[in-house]
Amino acid sequence: MKVIDLSHIINPEITVFPGTEKPIFEEIDIEGYVELKITMFTHTATHIDAPCHILKNTKSLDELSIDKFVGKGIVINCKSVTGKNITVDFLKPYEEKIKNAEFILFNTGWSLKWKTDQYFDNFPTLTEDAARWLTNFKLKGIGLDHISLDEVSDLNLPNHKIVLKEEILIIENMTNLDALPDEFIFQCFPLKIENADGSPVRAVAIAG
Repeated sequence: MKVIDLSHIINPEITVFPGTEKPIFEEIDIEGYVELKITMFTHTATHIDAPCHILKNTKSLDELSIDKFVGKGIVINCKSVTGKNITVDFLKPYEEKIKNAEFILFNTGWSLKWKTDQYFDNFPTLTEDAARWLTNFKLKGIGLDHISLDEVSDLNLPNHKIVLKEEILIIENMTNLDALPDEFIFQCFPLKIENADGSPVRAVAIAG
């Protein structure tokens, strides 16, 4: 069995969504033992979006069954694509694989831009038609190696709304997708936080 780590490390210097405060680390010495106090937003580093992050009166992460966060994964190479150009036509050749998958991970190569200004610009995203097309499958989640399922400038977040309405989770800011084999089990367990709109995750793939 091989376990592949797909998560960025959390520290005070990580990349965050524009306008979001970076994590604050404070080492506290209490009567001879040390604890690390961490202050950060729920959508920090490699993290998962719950439906209630965007849509009112929908589920938080703690309201979802634990098996929602694990399942058969596939990876789709999108390195030849930039901007809002992951179309239905682009995805059609992968249709049979998608039918048998529970998680799709889009490998755009954008994690190489982590900690640079270029990380936020022109990364490949789904068209709205493609996002709707994916809701026809029995997916648990969509994983990305960049910052968002929508363009950073699109404050309406149409793709988020389309997939989260169907309780298809979104895992953002992944890394190391080049290491993935054709078949693997994907896990993205969030912290068990009450009313969680999101949570950092330790996303991993288990192969062979």
